[in-house]
Amino acid sequence: MKILMVGRGVIATQYAWALKKAGNEVEFYVRPGRAAQYGPLVDLNIIDGRKKRTLVKEKWSITMREELAPDHDYDLIVVSVNHYQLDGVLDFLVSRVNKATVLMFNNLWIDPQKVVSLLPKDQVVWGFPGAGGGYSSAGTLNGGFMKMIYMGFVGDTSVTKRYQNVRILFEKAGFSIAQRKDFHSWLLVHFVINAGIAAQALKIGGYDKVFDSTVNLKETIILVREMLPLIRAKGGKISLGTYLAMYLPSGIIGLILKKAMAKGSIARDIMSGMFESDQFNLDTAGFFPKDVLADARMLGISLPRLTALQSVF
Repeated sequence: MKILMVGRGVIATQYAWALKKAGNEVEFYVRPGRAAQYGPLVDLNIIDGRKKRTLVKEKWSITMREELAPDHDYDLIVVSVNHYQLDGVLDFLVSRVNKATVLMFNNLWIDPQKVVSLLPKDQVVWGFPGAGGGYSSAGTLNGGFMKMIYMGFVGDTSVTKRYQNVRILFEKAGFSIAQRKDFHSWLLVHFVINAGIAAQALKIGGYDKVFDSTVNLKETIILVREMLPLIRAKGGKISLGTYLAMYLPSGIIGLILKKAMAKGSIARDIMSGMFESDQFNLDTAGFFPKDVLADARMLGISLPRLTALQSVF
């Protein structure tokens, strides 16, 4: 398959590497001037979690392009950008999709129907990565990815040939797929969890302090619980499993999360690559709670705990 990754970001680069190793043709679209800035090699220092924990250290040669003709011949365009960059990417792609499938492969807080109103609805497939990391000042990509990725459906979308082709693409590359029927709601839940973790990290001075403390994880869970009514207000639904998990005693959830995110776990090491990168900082983290609070006010949802933390983000 001929694949174009939009941007040379952390997520796009790691999955591009995995898909390239699986025999696909993969290129990157970058903004004018960025190809010379980045250079033709990516210095990888990542954890490949597909079969077992494998450390990949490699200087990987990539192909970048700074223009995208409307009549291109890519089979798949992968969009994996920061959620606050999405509007600009969609404006760029709207006249350049051609016959390609577009995989939306990132955090999403806006209504997905807005996305499919700009792009050809029957060419959009929805997914979410199980990866993270960041670039150091020297240009090294520190991070990794897990075996599991997520795919699902938005609105009245369902299994199509394009969806199946994307699923098969990742499965042939060694990934497992977790399918979510209501992907919009799943994305909203994921976003408010990110917002709760970010707000708590900003409050106490770092993500490590959150993950290493049952008390701080408990406070994070309470923050997330407060945001759940916003999911319904934005048109999402909270599954029974999510509801039961979130309303277990917060101390128990904190203990479970502390164990899952313990130092030395793949999940913690992947996230550490992001937290320790030069691009990631507390200002960047603040986009999550800031966007949640803005929508809560617009929709008339009271979030007193998050509001009390507003000064830190």
